[in-house]
Amino acid sequence: MASSKHIYRVCFINQGKVYEVFARQVYQSEMYGFVVVEELIFGERSAIVVDPGEEKLKTEFASVTRSLIPMHAIIRIDEVEKEGVAKISELGANVTAFPASYLPQGGTPPRKDG
Repeated sequence: MASSKHIYRVCFINQGKVYEVFARQVYQSEMYGFVVVEELIFGERSAIVVDPGEEKLKTEFASVTRSLIPMHAIIRIDEVEKEGVAKISELGANVTAFPASYLPQGGTPPRKDG
């Protein structure tokens, strides 16, 4: 388990966009195939300057105490010295989403005869 003095930047794909959030706790879940992100950090901004991207994330994760993110959605996890600005960005040419479905177009697995 990570110590609370550490800060992690977690980049992951969610609904076709790249989310970048900062958290104090990141670890492997007991539920196979998931990474747990806890204690999300959002910068304290003055009322004059508001970053709409960070505000959207802050609103989206307002009542979340623990988020389980599928391993295949994780792009990168970095330990950083201080938090930055949480943001949502478009999926670029350098990042490709892992296929969400393992089944062919019809939705049923191929049959093996024999």
